[in-house]
Formats: sequence, C-alpha cells, structure tokens
Amino acid sequence: MVGWIKRWNVWTAPKASLPGVWRRKNGGFLVRGRARDPLTKKRMDRMFVVDDTNDPAVAFEQLQAELRAIREGATEDPTSLPPLFCDFSVSLLEEKINDGSIRSVASQKKWQAVLKNQLIPAFGEMRVDEIRRLDVMGWRAKIAKEVRSPHTGNDWLSVLRVIMAEVVERHELDRDPMHRVANLDTRTHRTYTREKPNSLTVNRVPSFLAAMGEEFPEFLAITTLGFATGLRPSSMRPLRRRGPNADVLWSEGILLIRRSHTEGRQPIDMTKTARDQEVRLPKDLLEVLQWHVDRLPEGPMKESELLFPAEDGLPLNRHRLRWPFEVVCDKLELSFRLTPRGMRRTFQDLARAAQLHDFVTRAVSGHATEAMQARYSTVSSAEVEQGLAKVIELTGAKGALEATRGVHRGVHGHKSKKAG
Repeated sequence: MVGWIKRWNVWTAPKASLPGVWRRKNGGFLVRGRARDPLTKKRMDRMFVVDDTNDPAVAFEQLQAELRAIREGATEDPTSLPPLFCDFSVSLLEEKINDGSIRSVASQKKWQAVLKNQLIPAFGEMRVDEIRRLDVMGWRAKIAKEVRSPHTGNDWLSVLRVIMAEVVERHELDRDPMHRVANLDTRTHRTYTREKPNSLTVNRVPSFLAAMGEEFPEFLAITTLGFATGLRPSSMRPLRRRGPNADVLWSEGILLIRRSHTEGRQPIDMTKTARDQEVRLPKDLLEVLQWHVDRLPEGPMKESELLFPAEDGLPLNRHRLRWPFEVVCDKLELSFRLTPRGMRRTFQDLARAAQLHDFVTRAVSGHATEAMQARYSTVSSAEVEQGLAKVIELTGAKGALEATRGVHRGVHGHKSKKAG
C-alpha cells in the first residue's frame, strides 16, 4: 500500500474501504461516523480504532453499532461529546496542510505559533461547544493590553475565527462565539512614521544602489529589480533564469511572476495573491540582470536554474538581504532602517515621480487594490508642494493676483463704490 495520508492524527489509506472505514498503516482500521442524539438533538461524533480484524466489514459493523446506540439514546460515552479545543485545532491545522489550504511554510509556522502560544493556553482545555463569546471577549481584552501592535492581535483573532467557523459548521452549533467580535482598533497605531518611513525618497535611491554595488555587488541586481518593479522579495527569490519553466524570457524581455518563497528551501507554485503576473522589462533593467548572471561563480550557483541562487544553488534565505541593507543604511548615515520590504514601498513613490498611471503601477507591483497601493505609498512634502503648485497654476490665482494689484496699485483698503 502506498500513498498513506495523516487523517485525524492517524496514518491511513487515502480512500475509505467502506463508508467511514479507513485502513490503518499500522494495521486494523480507523472508523468515524456521526448520528443524532434523540435527547440533545445534536449530532454526535464517533471515532475509534478497530485493530482486531483485517476485514473492513467487521469494522464497519462495529461503527454502525455505536451509531445505533447514539440514535437510541443508549449511550453516555464521553467520546461522543465534541472535542477539546486543543485537539480540534491541531487536527484542523493538519487537515488544512494536507489538503493544500495552507501551503506556505511561513503560514504553517504562523498557525503553529498562534496555537501553541496563544489559543491553546487560552481555550485548549475547553470543549469547542463550551466556548462562549464572553470567553473570547475576555481573551481579546487581555491581548489588547499585551501586544505591541494591534495588527498582531488581529492575526491571532483571524486564526480563531477560522477555527470557530469550522466548529460551528461541523458540530452544528446554534451560535458562533466569534459573532460581532471586532478586530483590535488600528487607527492610532502607525506602522510607518515620518521618522521611520521604511522608504527612500526618490533622490536617495541612486546613492543606495551605488552603495549596494560597492559593498555587496552580488545583491545589486535583486535590489535594482526590487526598486524598479516593487515585487515582493518572496516573488523574486524563486525566479528561474533558465530551464523548461524559465521565468525570465530573455529574448522577449518578459518576466513571469508565478511562484512564491517564504520559509524553507522549496518555493510553492503560486503567488501570494494566487495571480500570475507578466512584466515586460526595459533594456537597462535586463542589462543589470544579465550582468548578474554572467558573474555567478562556478559550482552550484552557476548550475542552478534560479536567477538569484544562494551558495548551494537553492533560493536565498528570506533574511539574507537584511545585513546588506543594514550596512548600506549605515554607510549612507540614514536616520532610519530600510528593510528589503522598503523596496516595495519606495517603488510606489518612484512610479508617481515617473508619472506612471495607477493601473500600470499595480500591474507591475501586484497590488490587488487601490487601498493596498496607498498603504505602501509615502507621499513626500516636496511631492505635495509640487502637486499643489500645479493646482494653483490651474486656478489662475497668479493672474488674478496681478490683476488685483493693478487695480489697487497705490490704493489702501477696499475700492469703494460711489453712492447712488
């Protein structure tokens, strides 16, 4: 038997031998079924292992006997009760990983950390049907005082919402404890400030790239591509420069963005937004990328299909650019730290300076909405001044002022009308 999968924390065959009966890798069968209790009117679960037979029909009959007992109200077996939150949430995560609902390693680790450090300590020993809105609100009030950023708390709340939505559906609860539980207020929290914009002004970008070329020439190309396109670092790391599925089409000058890389060493064949992009690159940018490829050292990096391989030929570590960025920031004596994510923010400002239409800007950077594009933009005071200067010019205010000065030249106060 091949192709075993983990189902409810047990390795089983991918397909049921009979309804509700799965052959176990270690022998016997895992059985699972549901029936409605006539007293409580609730659907009750039955899941157990039958390991004393190799006949699926025998295991099926034992399951049916248990379900008949529930329908007849002849059992008070505690296993028929809804599971504890800790068991349900861990099984749900495994299920979502197995069915591909949660693909990236970063998302998997995020869920694991939220369950381990936040949700299981708060709700783990409660049965899922015992959790009330009051319990959730109490926990929400607690984390609101503890988190440094409300966005972090909202990430935890979003995971809890997903879990409880599954609880309500699978156990047919008549209430959702997450109903009208609002996110933490983010209005007074500033992710980016005047002092820490995580974005370069347009006139600073050339000096930043020049310093990167001097200190870390191996990262000049990926940094240039980041500033020039606003692509996420996770979209640039898995780009392939050659091979049957190359993402850089050199002869056509086209870049295909269709993979993502978060943690671990293997990319996933899907972007963060689940939308593929196709960007036609200008000649100067292609020249930078070709220069980078030409100087890749012999060995795993040269043999790799990747455009920006690590020393072992696999994708760069997600944190690999942090140190080069810190060094360049120090060299330029910036008053704030620019992270690799700041390339994406800076691109929005470069695009406006180049007078790109918003549609074009979003098509390149991959932002799905105007709101997200605005969130990644940093409007400088000089840009505002220049924009308002154009507005004032369109109003004709200067001509009106000159005309008014001519009428009132040498006259103090308002010009009076003669009495009739």
